[in-house]
Amino acid sequence: MTHSPDALIIGTGVIGAAIAFELAKAGWKVLSLDRNAQAGHGSTAGSCAIIRMHYSTFDGTAFAWEGYHYWRDWADYLGLGPDQSLAQFRETGCMVMKTEANNFLRRHMAYSAELDCPFEELGPDEVRAKMPIYSLDSFAPPKRADDPDFGKPNGGRMSGAVYWPNGGYVTDPALSAQNLMAAAALHGAETRLRAEVTEILTENGRVKGVKLADGEEIHAPVVINVAGPGSAHINELAGVTGDMTIKTRPLRQEVTHVPSPPGFDFENDGMIVSDSDIAVYVRPEHGNHILIGSEDPACDPHDWAESDIAYNRDFTDQWTTQAMRYAQRVPSLGIPSKMRGVVDLYDASTDWIPIYDKSSLTGFYMACGSSGNQFKNAPIAGKMMAALVAYCEAGNDHDAEPMSFLLPYIQRHIDVGFYSRKREINADSSFSVLG
Repeated sequence: MTHSPDALIIGTGVIGAAIAFELAKAGWKVLSLDRNAQAGHGSTAGSCAIIRMHYSTFDGTAFAWEGYHYWRDWADYLGLGPDQSLAQFRETGCMVMKTEANNFLRRHMAYSAELDCPFEELGPDEVRAKMPIYSLDSFAPPKRADDPDFGKPNGGRMSGAVYWPNGGYVTDPALSAQNLMAAAALHGAETRLRAEVTEILTENGRVKGVKLADGEEIHAPVVINVAGPGSAHINELAGVTGDMTIKTRPLRQEVTHVPSPPGFDFENDGMIVSDSDIAVYVRPEHGNHILIGSEDPACDPHDWAESDIAYNRDFTDQWTTQAMRYAQRVPSLGIPSKMRGVVDLYDASTDWIPIYDKSSLTGFYMACGSSGNQFKNAPIAGKMMAALVAYCEAGNDHDAEPMSFLLPYIQRHIDVGFYSRKREINADSSFSVLG
């Protein structure tokens, strides 16, 4: 054993890195472990890295609106100095199409209004002004490409959208995690890469540390599971799943990259768009490409992975389905013969809302179930988890008296019990990547 840290963090993805940064700033001796060869090279590297404010719950909206401010002030937040290469936040705006499926965004607008989060309603002409390549035919409900009615308008027209001007995306998600780990190192945090955790050590009902694949034991009074799609496995190693009503599982996802249609510069003139009428979301991608992700419609079967290591990394017909769905909205979109994009895993929770919580094992904490929609919240999740660890380690019972946490920028308190592992399944969730 070569280290005696105050806290071990399993995972150096963007959320694990943010927790390391916040704990180190608070004076904890932190050691982060990752089985990968580089920080941020798990599912964070495959993230679409979208920064948006609209969520289906008030708490989710508040958390995301708070989170935006750290990306806006990324260099100041990190404090790394002018010579450090930093991930860039492109504030393109985010347009969400109004549909019956999202109740025409009434709830989303109400939450944003209550939180003083800027937005504006757009009519059909204003949508076309922002995205002149768009057709406003309606195709709902979403269908698979082999459905005989695929691509046939249903006779309706899109009524408009809501535009959040502060939305955007981070250009290099892996670099953002590396930025956070570098900032944590300034405060004394250390990192061990190629370190696979094979056992969670316990003693007298409390976590004691971890054992690695090479047999080394590292002891610490606090262990935090931020293992992304591997989080369920780590929770099983810790024996903490018995009281969890919310579980996590690795879910395979494909993200499609296609060229922008002729005559339109999507990289510079496009934006984040969420469109539940055709069940895709898009954002600009380097090289004047469009990134197309799925909003998990009912017609698409979930592809649950039995392992977060051994899973199919090849594209399937889902790639074509997503490209063709977007071609319904953009008739001039060409479908390339060569498949490009990303195949990776989400750490999906039962209700697609994350778990930020303690566990039944004293000293063992979890920040998991991020479901592909929590990249944007990493900095504030790091702050909240650092506060939660301090709260519980001071002897407070978070299960009985959930911690209240102040979101510093927007000056709102949230009940951290909203993210409890023992919560009831949240009926307000979208039960999709939208959260």
